[in-house]
Amino acid sequence: MASPPQFKGLEALHQQYKDQGLVILGFPSDDFFQEEDNEKETAKVCFINYGVTFPMFATSKVRGSEANPIFKYLNEQTSSPNWNFYKYLVSADRETVLRFNSKVLPNSEQLVAAIETALSNK
Repeated sequence: MASPPQFKGLEALHQQYKDQGLVILGFPSDDFFQEEDNEKETAKVCFINYGVTFPMFATSKVRGSEANPIFKYLNEQTSSPNWNFYKYLVSADRETVLRFNSKVLPNSEQLVAAIETALSNK
């Protein structure tokens, strides 16, 4: 799955739903051996090349015992990502976590419906 449609789609979701409470966070990881060699290059790709305005965090592990704390929680609730661009939708009360694999594009009916349902329940 190519990065540009994913970044573009995530940015579109961010712009469309941020005022309703959706928060999109990006977590670069080299667990899949596709990230740039350093964090400055990763930031350049995300912010400059793709126009991302949602928060992007430092490169970290997202699988296994060394996963960052957020992904440890997500992985306990669902399962570890198998590839880049897995998406997790966490309810405002953090009680519900839905996982969408990298084949689910940000503008897919499935993901948009889940976001709209979550936002209507907050």
